[in-house]
Amino acid sequence: MSKTVEMATSKLAAELYIGRGKPTRRAYGFDEVALVPGSDTIDPELCDISVELAGHKLEVPVFASAMDSVVDVRIAGLLGKLGGLAVLNLQGIQTRYDDTSAIYGDITSCDKNSFVEVMQKVYSTPIKENLIAKRVEEIKKQGVLAAASVTPNQAERYGAIAVEAGLDILFVQSTVTGLEHRGAGGTAGLNLSKFCSAIKVPVVVGNCVAYNTALELMDTGVAGILVGVGPGAACTSRGVLGIGVPMATAIADCSGAAKTFANRHSKPVPLIIADGGMVTSGDICKAIACGADAVMIGSPLAKAKEAPGRGFHWGMATPSPVLPRGTRIQVGTTVSLEQIIKGPAHVDDGTQNIAGALQTSMGTLGAGTLKEMQEVEVVIAPSILTEGKVYQSAQKLGMGRA
Repeated sequence: MSKTVEMATSKLAAELYIGRGKPTRRAYGFDEVALVPGSDTIDPELCDISVELAGHKLEVPVFASAMDSVVDVRIAGLLGKLGGLAVLNLQGIQTRYDDTSAIYGDITSCDKNSFVEVMQKVYSTPIKENLIAKRVEEIKKQGVLAAASVTPNQAERYGAIAVEAGLDILFVQSTVTGLEHRGAGGTAGLNLSKFCSAIKVPVVVGNCVAYNTALELMDTGVAGILVGVGPGAACTSRGVLGIGVPMATAIADCSGAAKTFANRHSKPVPLIIADGGMVTSGDICKAIACGADAVMIGSPLAKAKEAPGRGFHWGMATPSPVLPRGTRIQVGTTVSLEQIIKGPAHVDDGTQNIAGALQTSMGTLGAGTLKEMQEVEVVIAPSILTEGKVYQSAQKLGMGRA
């Protein structure tokens, strides 16, 4: 930890206590912060929102979450052509069933009292390794980057199959990712340093929310880090496990680790990818301003007409056979994926034309690039969503819909 950050953290801990025996610090979510305009503005069309991940340039800094309600082969192709990147779940429906149509029907048609048991049954069907290769090949045939996600315990096995089939970027995800894992049977966990050197494609890992953890993960050679534990619209980890850090603080802490890493090394700095908790374009703008290089979103994209979830969205840990940590929510079906990403928007709530909203926010703040956006002033503003919005709230319009 840098001396400045360490001193600041110690000072905060010394000043705040839950009780006499428990020091703490304050953390902030997107709803509690706001972005401050300065004296310069830029035409939105001049604002560059592109980002580079390990040599791959993305015109839009949006990753689609590796969730079965959000990403299938079709979405991977569509989002790739729109400039973003969709991440396929290699341990989900797409690799358990050759024909997934009836399976999606089972999940979306059951009632709210039985969906967990239905999902547990659906996801109990073994993964077919031939489908891992098939799905990657189907994505590649569309002329876009192929990205996919695996859990750490299956990274070496399934990752190798996917890379052999042409995978471009591998995501290794779990609820919380650290550098070391103690297994009950004495088996060693995934050695990220060795894995990143051997797998031959860029590796993105997640999830984490802490400065020290992010810095340790960066030293392993990863290309990016997913930041966020529990903020997803369909995730229940915060209720089931009691863990998590509000996103504005989590991003800022991990962004601080990236700055420390940059000061210590001459090699490329891993991307900070905010993962979860973003419902509107305003949330995405705040995530970038807090230090994210890109965002990973699920529920906003699950609303697309082309989304496989048919208007529903569910957490990755919902099908867990022993401790489900996600639920199924109904998000509805609105417009095409293209309208959600690039517009035109036909609603006033920040759920359509994400790219245009980001450019407009950047232009208003005088930020010509994402790096400049990360330098804008952020203030603590607990009333930012309610101040002056009494009519919208009363009539459930605009910002009062929530």
